[in-house]
Amino acid sequence: MTRFALTVEFDGGPFYGLQRQAHGPSVQQSIEDAAFAISGERVTLHSAGRTDSGVHALAMRSHLDLAKRFEPFRLMEALNARLRPDPIAVIHCEVVPEDWHARFSCIGRRYRYRIRNRRAPLTLDRGRAWHVARPLDAQAMHAAAQHLVGRHDFTTFRSAHCQAESPVKTLDRLDVRREDDWVLVEADARSFLHHQVRSMVGTLALVGLGQWSGEMLREALEARDRQALGLNAPPEGLYFVEAIYR
Repeated sequence: MTRFALTVEFDGGPFYGLQRQAHGPSVQQSIEDAAFAISGERVTLHSAGRTDSGVHALAMRSHLDLAKRFEPFRLMEALNARLRPDPIAVIHCEVVPEDWHARFSCIGRRYRYRIRNRRAPLTLDRGRAWHVARPLDAQAMHAAAQHLVGRHDFTTFRSAHCQAESPVKTLDRLDVRREDDWVLVEADARSFLHHQVRSMVGTLALVGLGQWSGEMLREALEARDRQALGLNAPPEGLYFVEAIYR
């Protein structure tokens, strides 16, 4: 068996998430079906992270094992040919040691959230960004975000359906910046809770709108209560950006 590491880009709009689902299409199912079509082997795709329905990826790291011999470039080309017309692309493929694991070898994950902050409705970015028409104060959002950096109990920012054993996580970075009419939020951590990034972004948006203060956000964090959450941002603005390995 040869273990292949894949770097995958996808538009999450048509899918019920990255992980295989019993009730609808998933990115995992599409890639596993493509691998079967070219190799005749039933494989399991393992990935660095999970994404909800509608969430996108710029460079998700995944792996699969195949008995049939392939050159990495040829495997990438064959998978991409079979994946059409699904909005999924394998943008890099390489052979890795058999003890390398896309999920368990990963020591850091980076997400980006894109907010289009303008009055006009979205056209080209519809389904790929959160449209907020009222002006956002990105500097206030960034200052408030620093209350969330570090090791905390993130129960307030955790989905009720989260399966993580503990709500305690270490958030390494949470930056907010403005680029023209874009407000971009970057989050780095070893791992995240279900809905954590979207919950943090939604509440930061309330700060940007002047409806919440940084102190109110800090109090919501310390409440350790999902009922204290201000707002959960929609999935279409969220992107998995990078998986980090030693």
